Amino acid sequence: MKSIAFIVLTASDSGARGERRDRSGELIVERLEGGSAHLVEKKILPDDRRQLATYLAECCDGERADLILTTGGTGFTTRDITPEATADVVERLVPGIPEALRARGLEKTPRAILSRGIAGIRRRTLIINLPGSPKAVAEGLDLLEEILPHAIDTLRSSSGLNCAEAPPAS
Repeated sequence: MKSIAFIVLTASDSGARGERRDRSGELIVERLEGGSAHLVEKKILPDDRRQLATYLAECCDGERADLILTTGGTGFTTRDITPEATADVVERLVPGIPEALRARGLEKTPRAILSRGIAGIRRRTLIINLPGSPKAVAEGLDLLEEILPHAIDTLRSSSGLNCAEAPPAS
């Protein structure tokens, strides 16, 4: 398998202003970089739907990375809009990933069900929203590290059948 090229995008007003350290973004880089993954870019943007969506679309359309992991902006405040910005750009949802992340988190705390994160695909890039808490990010990465190589290989594959080529259902 080729190395997974990944981008980390942190959605944080205070982080974008330099008033808060990006511990969750740093943790993602620390956990994934090396071995079978390499960091393309780590970016912090304010909780602005248009800015986040524009950045995500540009990264995907430019085929800059196989994977974009976002952190932050998945809660209940009015500024938590990362799932909406992601939904604005993805072409296909991948509901199993956020469902599994919430289920895994639920093993530790009932608050895990409050995460509104989503996952989806644009072109050949997988985007996954993670919470802003370093603890929740670490728990999510425990699960994602198991499935990401296969997910990215599948996205890269050009030999899979598409719907028009699939044999008729019996």
